[in-house]
Parts: sequence; structure tokens; C-alpha cells
Amino acid sequence: MSVVVIGAGLSGLSAACHLVGRGHEVTLVERHDAAGGRGLRLRRDGFTFDTGPTVMTMPDLVGDALTAAGTSLHDALPMRLLDPAYRARFDDGSQILVRHGVEAMRQEIADTCGSVDAASFVDFVDWLRKLYRVEMPHFIDANFDSPLDLMANPRAAARLVRLGGFRRLGPVIRDWFRDERLHRLFSFQALYAGLSPENALALYAVITYMDSIEGVWWPEGGMDAVPAALATAASKAGADLRYGATVSRLVLDRRGAVAGLELESGERIRADAVVCTLDLPTAYEQLLPQLSAPRVVRSGSYSPSAVVWHVGARGLPAEGTAHHNIHFGSDWDGAFRALIDDRRLMPDPSRLVSVPSLTEPGLAPPGDSALYVLEPVPNLSAGIDWEREREPMRERLHGFLTANGYPDEVLTEELVTPLEWQQLGMHQGTPFSLAHTFLQTGPFRPGNLDRRVPGLVFAGSGTVPGVGVPMVLVSGKLAAERVDAYLPGPHHGRDTR
Repeated sequence: MSVVVIGAGLSGLSAACHLVGRGHEVTLVERHDAAGGRGLRLRRDGFTFDTGPTVMTMPDLVGDALTAAGTSLHDALPMRLLDPAYRARFDDGSQILVRHGVEAMRQEIADTCGSVDAASFVDFVDWLRKLYRVEMPHFIDANFDSPLDLMANPRAAARLVRLGGFRRLGPVIRDWFRDERLHRLFSFQALYAGLSPENALALYAVITYMDSIEGVWWPEGGMDAVPAALATAASKAGADLRYGATVSRLVLDRRGAVAGLELESGERIRADAVVCTLDLPTAYEQLLPQLSAPRVVRSGSYSPSAVVWHVGARGLPAEGTAHHNIHFGSDWDGAFRALIDDRRLMPDPSRLVSVPSLTEPGLAPPGDSALYVLEPVPNLSAGIDWEREREPMRERLHGFLTANGYPDEVLTEELVTPLEWQQLGMHQGTPFSLAHTFLQTGPFRPGNLDRRVPGLVFAGSGTVPGVGVPMVLVSGKLAAERVDAYLPGPHHGRDTR
């Protein structure tokens, strides 16, 4: 059966690998000239920047997609473990390194926070692992047709309740540790879900498990190597990858079912099913104008956005700088209230600075640095005038680099605001899609099917299971499972799990 995948981001590439591995005839169409989606690579003045995700966790999920297409992770995508995964800097000048391995991190906590919190960490890791083992197979790597599916495995649901998964993350972390710095270090990941730690469910501690326990990795060559490896694997397995091809509309048959799509060039591609990875509001607006998008897509709560400043700078950072560095502001709760509740810029922001050229020197000229500076900001619904705010934001970020030991003589740069995210097709100018509130999670999140258009399947951060590199890789696999269920006949490809 023929399947067309729209978009060569991570979710589309994952779907393509799983589909071709299951024996489908797969065509992938991408409007850009290379794979990568929102993570396309930017080369300028001798510097190379990855413009999408910078933190790689759970590489086995990439491995699942590669294996489905007949390629191994070891052969296609060599990676190195980053240790420390992060360097956390606090407003009092102290720092904590997120070390890989339970014993190494326990010792780091003992040295920086004391023996009581170090002892708690061992039990904390055990709790995180139990959470992950319940959530991953039953609530993350699973398709849902209705909220009733939550009770498909009542024992798993009951176990998640017993583990405290439906408590609030902030209070749970405070129960585990006394040192306030650890509260921040093990709960900031809630922001990935578009929530403050005080409002996020404790079940989102699985994100903490993914990076702080399982580890953060660096693909050789940079983050761009991930979509490149997936694209190569899909192509070798028989998928037809079409770059520079923009979809203008879906082609439907008399029943309203998918029959293919039409490109802006006028070419039509026949298909028995289509996997669409566009941001859901964009997908409905551009490809399904005859349908009203689901209510949660139209009026749901969308995550905050981020300003990202890509900087090619002369010189090297101060000794002790890690690949990933989190700088926590002093007013933790106030920053989240400003960002999420009041929808204004954080008065005392926390920021992420990645220096990939420390790990991959070829990303910058000799003696220079490639920097990625991220500050969370409200999405476009806040009404901030980013044309006016752009230069003040740049000046603040520049001063921050100077004050924190990073090279600050800018040789080349690219500042990405919510306006640029919006231009890339991301609703409300956020790359993080719908926030993971309870009523926008699992079976309450927009599903990957619209029953009004048989044969159309969605993948990406706006649908199940959600936001982040691991989640969108899973979404591609779930989309492939939906296609299998829709199309008749057995599928005898490599991926028959």
C-alpha cells in the first residue's frame, strides 16, 4: 500500500522508517531542501548551528526507527555521552553538575548539598524508574481512541496513582530533597511540557528521568546528524524522499477519504494513506479548510515560546563551562508566574546556554565558539511587540554572556523570536505546541486521527504523545501503527512488532 508522509522532521522520518520497514510503499515530501524540519542546520561565516533541539535523550528511540528500516544505531548514528549532562549555575554563584550514573550523581549531591539529600537521591532514582516503567508502555507509547482507554490496563493506572503521578511535581520534588537548588534542578523540565513545576503533574518527572538519569547524548557531527541518519535509513530501505516539494492540498475521494495529495508544482501523488506532521492548526488551515479543527486545537492552552540566539563568537568560554549550561535566576516562582500566568517576560529569567563547539570543535573556526542561548518567553498570544523587543532582548542576552564567562565578541548571529517560529508554521509562535495540562495529555490531547478523513494520520508534537525529541519519535511510530490498522492486508516488513 502507498503512504505519503508530509514533513521530514523527526516525527515524519520516524514514521517513514517504521512504515517502510512494515512493507509499505513510502513517499516523503519536504518543502525544504534537506531533512530536519524545524531543526534545519544553519551555516554562516565558518560557524554551524543546529536550529532545532539541542538536547538528545533516549537514543534507543532513534534506534527503534533505524532498526525498523534495517539499519543499526551503532552504524548509522555514533553518539557520545555528555558527562556532565548539564552544569547548573545558581544566583548565589554555586553550581551543581548533573553527572551520569547514580553513584556519580549521588557523590555530586553529597559534595554540594549534603549527605541527607545524597541518600534521598538513590531512592528518588528508584521512584523515577518505576514511573517510567509504568508510563512508557501504557501511557506514552500507546494510541488512544477515547479517555476510556486510560482504563485499558487498570493495574497500570492504579500503580501510577500509588506512585503519586497525579500529584503536583513541585511539591513532590520538595518532599524528596531539602536543598532548594535540587528542587529547581529536578523540576525545571516541566517547562518542556509548557507548565510551571507547581502546576505540572508529577508524572512529568519522566522527563527528568530521561535526561538526568538515562543521560544526555551528542551525535557525532551535531544534532543535524539525527534526521540525516533517519533519512538515509528510510531511503536505503526503499522510501522515496522528495525535497523542495510543498504540499498545496489533500486529494480526497468521493467518500472523503484520502486519495493522495497535490504539490504546489501541480503534481499529484496517489496515496492510500497520508501521515501529516504539520503543526495541527496549520494542517487544518492549509490542508483541511473544509473542516473545523478540534476544539482543543482551536482554543487550547499553548505552551510558552522561546527566544533563541545563535552566536558565533571569537574566543572560548571560561574554564569549567559544559556543553549544556543552565543558569537559574533567583526568583524561581516569580519567573514562572510572570511567564505562564501573567504572560510577560520573566523579570529574572533562567536561561540555557549550549556550547556544542566544546564537544564538536568543527562547528566553529579554530579558537572560536558556537553558542546557543535560549530564554523562555510568552507565546504570541501575550501581545508582545517582537519587532520592538528584539534589540533590547539581544542586548540583555549579550550582557548575560559577558557576565557569565562566555565569549561575547559576536562574529555572526541569528536571533529567533516567536515571530520567526510563527513564520515556520507554529501556532502562536511556539515550537512547543499545546501545553501538557491534564486535559491536553494522553487521550485528551488531539488524537492522531480525524475520523472525518479516513486515511489521514497525524504525527508530531501537537498530537500524542507530546512535545520533545523522544515523544515525536514515538509519535511517528504510533502513526505507522495507525496506518497499519487502516490499510488492509498483512505487513511483512522488518518492523513487525
